[in-house]
Amino acid sequence: MTAMTPAPTRTRPDLSYLLDHTSHVLRTRMAAALAEIGLTARMHCVLVHALEEERTQNQLAEIGDMDKTTMVVTVDALEKAGLAERRPSSTDRRARIIAVTKAGAKVAARSQAIVDGVHEEAIAAFPPEDREMFLRLITHLAAGHLSTPVPGPSPARRPRQRG
Repeated sequence: MTAMTPAPTRTRPDLSYLLDHTSHVLRTRMAAALAEIGLTARMHCVLVHALEEERTQNQLAEIGDMDKTTMVVTVDALEKAGLAERRPSSTDRRARIIAVTKAGAKVAARSQAIVDGVHEEAIAAFPPEDREMFLRLITHLAAGHLSTPVPGPSPARRPRQRG
């Protein structure tokens, strides 16, 4: 029988676990809240970003960190629900944009209120004096040191980030 080597002693909290776990739980809460109005987080993302300016399906896929297949399925669902449609671009007749219908704009306003509420509920877990600091610090990480993935031998699985 061989002796087991003791595990190294952790000297810092497991930041990867903390960020992954809280992100996962936030996504599940977001999915449940948006499902109440028949949307997914991806559908919400497409509606909101398509309302901001004229954007192609490829541009929206990049913003929402979706592969082409997922984007097609998402837009198909939005079209079936009467919330968006594919149209020729006003600036490039070869390109097709995703246009949000009037019904889609109303749903996007509702879904944005839901998203804001889920985020507010998460932030409310902090004492009031810590909320703005947390947002500043997490934004600083996301825009700075942790803004760009490092290439590796095999790509790390990455959840959808924007929405």
